[in-house]
Amino acid sequence: MNEINSKRERIEELVREVKNGSHDAFSELYDIFIDPIYRYVFYRVKNEDAEDITENVFLKIWENIQSYKEKKDIYFSSWIFRIAHNVVIDYYRASKDRMVGEIDVSIPDLNREHNPLRKIERHLDQEVLRSALCRLKKGYQDILIYKFINDLSNAEIAEVLGQSEGSIRILQFRALKALKQEFEQMGIKYEI
Repeated sequence: MNEINSKRERIEELVREVKNGSHDAFSELYDIFIDPIYRYVFYRVKNEDAEDITENVFLKIWENIQSYKEKKDIYFSSWIFRIAHNVVIDYYRASKDRMVGEIDVSIPDLNREHNPLRKIERHLDQEVLRSALCRLKKGYQDILIYKFINDLSNAEIAEVLGQSEGSIRILQFRALKALKQEFEQMGIKYEI
């Protein structure tokens, strides 16, 4: 179970506090969600724009948190990722005239590593993954990033993308198959 799922009750409590004006509660929500949101944005846009877009996501969360309605089957994490998804779409709309061919393949080092060989190996793996992801359809990129990089459940992904869980499972299967094909075209044999 990922960190967000294990803190679901605390997150909902923090949301209620933020709605009542608590800046400290928002700060705690920020700390919980900054890395997953940044990872999502990072894998979708140019490296140099990722931080600004991530901060824009949190600004939109702050501005719109009063509209979030707590429900049993709707999670705050899904609501936040929907905002991130929309901000990334807005980024691409705004930059249509200056679209980039390839996304920079440098990867943020979110896990500190003291073993230089392991660090290089992990960086190369991330570089290969990012390069392969960039070649997939945007829908496939989203599903793989949500599911395997940010560890969202199928229910959360369905909520973010506005689709059924069954559709998400099918999309996930197709995305993994397409990713495997990209790896093969790159001359890499990964078992997925």
